[in-house]
Amino acid sequence: MSQSLDPIDSYLHTYEQLQEAISGLSDEQLKWKANDTQWSVTEVLTHLADHNIVVSFRIREVLSGSDVRLPAFSQDPWVAGQKANEGKASDVLDIFRNLLIYNSLLFRRLTPDDWNKTGVNFKGETVTIAAIVQAFTAHVQVHLKQIDRIKQGEISSQNSSCTI
Repeated sequence: MSQSLDPIDSYLHTYEQLQEAISGLSDEQLKWKANDTQWSVTEVLTHLADHNIVVSFRIREVLSGSDVRLPAFSQDPWVAGQKANEGKASDVLDIFRNLLIYNSLLFRRLTPDDWNKTGVNFKGETVTIAAIVQAFTAHVQVHLKQIDRIKQGEISSQNSSCTI
């Protein structure tokens, strides 16, 4: 991620980063899993879309002046419960991108005071809207590395197949 990008541009840039990470992968490669306890690339993308939905809610909750604790979510049951690997990665990325755009329109209307509004996260920590957005962008970076590991695992599994 470029240091020259502002927080909104960095947030928006996550879509291009994910697009680049999956470029050229077949549907089979996007759905490949090392085992039943690990996610496929499609499942990682679904998790990031889910996370973006939750972050969108958290930001709006803080802006509303609510004093309720910001929600957590159970990522593994969410991914499993929606049968994420039966979906299409391109559909998930479309939703992810649309959420980015929708939120960025809101972000551009925020004042410096709005960016500094706070809420209490599920860990009991006080967080600003700016911190929520930065944490989301950093979270995507973690999952980009996970996607690279999944791709390497898939390549390794294909290369280790014995054909007689």
